[in-house]
Amino acid sequence: MTPKTYKEIHLANRPEGTPEDKDFAFIEREMASPAEGEVLVKTLYLSVDPYMRGRMRDVKSYVAPYKLNEAISGGILAEVVESKSDLLQKGDIVNGTMKWSEYNIVKAERVQKVDPTIAPITTRLGILGLTGLTAYFGLLDIGKPQEGETVVVSGAAGAVGSVVGQIAKLKGARAVGIAGSQEKIDYLVNELGFDAAVNYKSDSFKEDFKKAVPDGVDVYFDNVGGEVSDAVILELNNKSRVVLCGTISSYNSPEADLGPRIQWKFITTSSMMKGFTLGDYASDFATGAADLGKWLQAGKLKYEETIVEGFENTPRAFLELFEGKNLGKQLVKVADPDFAEL
Repeated sequence: MTPKTYKEIHLANRPEGTPEDKDFAFIEREMASPAEGEVLVKTLYLSVDPYMRGRMRDVKSYVAPYKLNEAISGGILAEVVESKSDLLQKGDIVNGTMKWSEYNIVKAERVQKVDPTIAPITTRLGILGLTGLTAYFGLLDIGKPQEGETVVVSGAAGAVGSVVGQIAKLKGARAVGIAGSQEKIDYLVNELGFDAAVNYKSDSFKEDFKKAVPDGVDVYFDNVGGEVSDAVILELNNKSRVVLCGTISSYNSPEADLGPRIQWKFITTSSMMKGFTLGDYASDFATGAADLGKWLQAGKLKYEETIVEGFENTPRAFLELFEGKNLGKQLVKVADPDFAEL
């Protein structure tokens, strides 16, 4: 039975440095009914992602900042509990960008129906969703790994990085990961098949990294920035490609991010550095999703999910991204479906 009220999470303050609980507010709303062409959906899982930290700043970027005292939005998996559209019916599973809320009312054409028989539905927020597509397009279109080359990925045990390394292996390249714990190092090498992995928290990180890339670096997929990337760039080979995906190391820093002067390295090696956002490839999403699905069903891709239980723990799950506690995709399980059989 649909409740009379539900809760959503608002941005209460623009964080200075690392976000805190006080920066989020749980607001109770009265339940409404969908209008013609709309559906009422119940949130099953929601995605927390590092890019959301940037949207909490009131600065111009590739996507508009979150507004104060309004609901935060992100990737949501939900069940249709009431439909006034011919496109969807009660019990359908859908995904799309919606509010961090226990329930949402959305236009039916703004969400995508999910077939739960193809793969677990949570993959649509991870390896078969935006994070998998980010790895796919960033690596293959910008990185262009060739057989026998060395591909390095930072944040390698995260949702994007873990897919990058596996695709690099599918293309015949040597995959080297950088992560922050021995557990993650073991996972990358023993479970995902990376050729080597290095712990950036180790006192001997720079020396260990050099040993892991004896023939230098041809492709660097950068998810973290900071001192880790400073070390990788020094090992670039001639005509290497650097893919700029994220700079999580500086997302919570109140100070401007500083680093060494790297132009000389790109000049002397004739290398390229290019940033991107997934929206650059919107017209090709179907192609990327088809390839990822094919590889997953063939057992050529593996994935992990770190699932935090409870809508009330959403802010904590988000903050844990910056503490490096997640392995693979970080999700929040909000509820079980009422009608769908998964």
